[in-house]
Amino acid sequence: MTGGRVTVWPGRPYPLGATWNGHGVNFALFSENAEKVELCLFDASGGREEARVVLPEYTDQVWHGYLPDARPGQLYGYRVYGPYDPKNGHRFNPNKLLLDPYAKALHGRFDWTDAHFGYRPGSPLGDLFDRRDNARHTPKCRVVGPPRGEGGWFGFSDQRPNVPWEETIILETHVRGMTMRHPLVDRPLRGTFLGLAAPPVLDYLKQLGVTAVELLPVHAFPDDRFLVERGLVNYWGYSSIGFFAPEPRYHTQGGDAAAEFRTMVRRLHDAGIEVILDVVYNHTAEGNHLGPTLSFKGIDNRSYYRLSDADRRYYEDVTGCGNTLNLEHPRVLQMVMDSLRYWATEMRVDGFRFDLAPALGRVGGEFDAASPFFDAIRQDPVLSQVKLIAEPWDLGPGGYRLGGFPPGWAEWNAAYRDTVRRFWKGDQGGVLAELASRITGSADIFGHQGRRPWASVNFVTAHDGFTLHDLVSYNAKHNEANGENNRDGHDANFSWNGGVEGETDDPAILALRDRQKRNLLATLILSLGVPMLLQGDETGLTQRGNNNAYCQDNEIAWTDWENLRPEDERLRDFVRTLVALRRRHRVFSRPRFFRGEAVSAAGLKDITWVTPDGSEATTEYWTNGYAQCLGYVLGGGAGEFYTAGGQRDIDESFLVLMNAYHKDLDFRIPELPVAMNWEPVVDTASDTGLAEEVRAYRPGETFRLKGRSFALLVNRLPDQNED
Repeated sequence: MTGGRVTVWPGRPYPLGATWNGHGVNFALFSENAEKVELCLFDASGGREEARVVLPEYTDQVWHGYLPDARPGQLYGYRVYGPYDPKNGHRFNPNKLLLDPYAKALHGRFDWTDAHFGYRPGSPLGDLFDRRDNARHTPKCRVVGPPRGEGGWFGFSDQRPNVPWEETIILETHVRGMTMRHPLVDRPLRGTFLGLAAPPVLDYLKQLGVTAVELLPVHAFPDDRFLVERGLVNYWGYSSIGFFAPEPRYHTQGGDAAAEFRTMVRRLHDAGIEVILDVVYNHTAEGNHLGPTLSFKGIDNRSYYRLSDADRRYYEDVTGCGNTLNLEHPRVLQMVMDSLRYWATEMRVDGFRFDLAPALGRVGGEFDAASPFFDAIRQDPVLSQVKLIAEPWDLGPGGYRLGGFPPGWAEWNAAYRDTVRRFWKGDQGGVLAELASRITGSADIFGHQGRRPWASVNFVTAHDGFTLHDLVSYNAKHNEANGENNRDGHDANFSWNGGVEGETDDPAILALRDRQKRNLLATLILSLGVPMLLQGDETGLTQRGNNNAYCQDNEIAWTDWENLRPEDERLRDFVRTLVALRRRHRVFSRPRFFRGEAVSAAGLKDITWVTPDGSEATTEYWTNGYAQCLGYVLGGGAGEFYTAGGQRDIDESFLVLMNAYHKDLDFRIPELPVAMNWEPVVDTASDTGLAEEVRAYRPGETFRLKGRSFALLVNRLPDQNED
């Protein structure tokens, strides 16, 4: 639009946000406590305000107006008038240009060189009214039209992969970190949505065999001021400010973020790979009472945030990030639900991983699995059908809720992570019994209300913590590059460096570390539940001991695709083999928990636990605090799948042997109700991780299980051979 008189009509209170109807644009903004709302219109650069319009109507707590001359591409923001009364929870300030919570695209970046966002030094309570205008320092919202071209869905058949939960294998990755150092991705595409969908990356993902990528946050987020002042950035993105807008830094120069995101999704779907988004609805980038005013705080602070009952100038903070969104308010809940539906329908994503999920389900401060949020999800015909993953902890009272989420949800299983790490580290004292529960789907945690083994998202490493290489190379974190004197990040890592802290040239230690990587990966990929791999672990990614690389948008955190040792390439091939093995044999991804029941007429059980002497494990063995070896047989009928014709699909049986002790031991092949000969397939004691000998072990014979190694043996069905 150009300057001059702006025509404004009453418009409608729904839908919220800026909506192009083919003729003009309707603007609608919720604010329960505002007294007036101004719509500010900017030129194409976002640097000059061309007009200011008072939204003329207020209906059901929504301010709205229709501009018949506005078009897609129009840049805008809001100024909201009302009381500035922090002690009662109100922080209205029309000097601040505010982002529309429903904006689907942003233009520009936050400029922290001068504090124009509401905080003034010398105001410890955050009560000082800041009269400085921030319009030159803040992004602008952009009106979007219908998607077109490759970035739209029109003219294209987007067939969702619809991978069943039990067949899902997740790769957690970062849009930017995945391709910034990829030599085969065109330089302009590196670090973008289109880079992640480039043919070399798609080919790699298909060869790896994963069925889903879980992307670290892609909702628009700023670089926190305290990071910028230290010369760092918000790399991970856990500081959302727009729940509908893709992060602008992830699109190409001059490109359209939403269109490029849709293109990425479509290409991944064509490759049979689902897209899961890590979403952060528990808090925003506005921080605590000293934080900036960017959007929600200036639109209606008292509605959007949970405030302290004792003094409403302060925020309830169960997130550790200064504030907590108030999903008990129906309009805030509506915003979150509208955002989820937008990404699931218009952007075609296949699921969500919810950061600090207990914060979303707090009612009166207490976690409730029947909260308005969880009930809304459960009855929603769209969202109840996508993949839902909870990070099952926050920092509030009773915040560790592993196993406490509603049916239909999966959860990040930190108990799995810690137990598997402790076992292979060599810890004693009851680890063995705990390990048995973790690698069989954690029925003790999830086996209720009809939940299935896929409720457990198993992982050994994730973005938050050591990479796999660093897990076996460092005893302690080394986060000095973050500028917080190594105070940040987890201390309880259950890591072991093998004898030397950090990098070394010692061949014995390097060989031990490589074996430990294979042990951890084999355990993860062949456990019951949904395995989640961390991008780069399959090729020895190191962050130099940094276990909290949230601010490292550089080579510390980017995947290195070129500087690989021969051992790293062998590890990648080993992971591909394990993933293919899991996908080919359904005994590793059965849809139900083990019951210890017979799966054959001869009496072979779905799972049989065995000890090194070949006998079935007893209570005495499970309570032996010094035992560091575990074996079990997966009965071939345990897959519980049927062919299209309704016939039972019988799989091969497998013998799994795990030895965390530093010395070799002879493991006697067990006598079972069915006579079985066992052929080694996986042996992490070898450099490739694959068994080197070709022979069959009969019941009563001994298999030499090397110290700190994992072995997998198969009882082949007639005419069955591995590729």
